[in-house]
Amino acid sequence: MKLVTTDRAEFRAALPEGGRLIGMDVGTKTIGLALCDAQWSIASPAYTVNRGKFSKDKPALEAFMAQQQVKGIVIGLPLNLDGTNSPRSQASRAFAHNVADIGLPVLLWDERWSTQAVTRTLLEADASRARRDELVDKLAASYILQGAIDGLVAGLE
Repeated sequence: MKLVTTDRAEFRAALPEGGRLIGMDVGTKTIGLALCDAQWSIASPAYTVNRGKFSKDKPALEAFMAQQQVKGIVIGLPLNLDGTNSPRSQASRAFAHNVADIGLPVLLWDERWSTQAVTRTLLEADASRARRDELVDKLAASYILQGAIDGLVAGLE
């Protein structure tokens, strides 16, 4: 299956049994990863991967997803504030199509406020700049994934 979509109903239909999801905040230098439980109730930050060539990153991502029994992938889609594509949108879409080769459905999820929300939370917690840099990508991935699972579950009600 090679499904890459922004339509949560289409993504949900590709996962009739639910299952664990992985969230990704794809940056130019790193990929923040988060996981949720199979019932889609809560997302938790996992770790941050330093990006290299996709051909080298893919086997590690694939192994991690297999180990965690991931059934679907949620990737943050960086849009402009007015909802149009940003310069980074195309890079995220290309990454999504590359990662879809693993054989899991991919949902592109609006991530307009993820980094800002996470950074604000870290600033309020008085985290140092070094600590913020260490945490922001995986926390943003968790924020993106939580938004997606909330949207997916709301679609079931």
